[in-house]
Amino acid sequence: MPLIRVEIWEGRNPDLKRKLVKELTKVTVEILGCPEQAVTVVINDIPKHNWGIGGELASDRFKE
Repeated sequence: MPLIRVEIWEGRNPDLKRKLVKELTKVTVEILGCPEQAVTVVINDIPKHNWGIGGELASDRFKE
């Protein structure tokens, strides 16, 4: 049972996440030869102020 974890900055809409889950599942089935029902995708939305890049918070580096 493949488990795919995706950690992204919060704020993506459900349609984009739906497409991501569909495409990740599709490519996993193609490569591993497992059934679709065996693939689990978990998306963790992480606030930019909880994400560090190069010693600084992403919220400081990438202002909205």
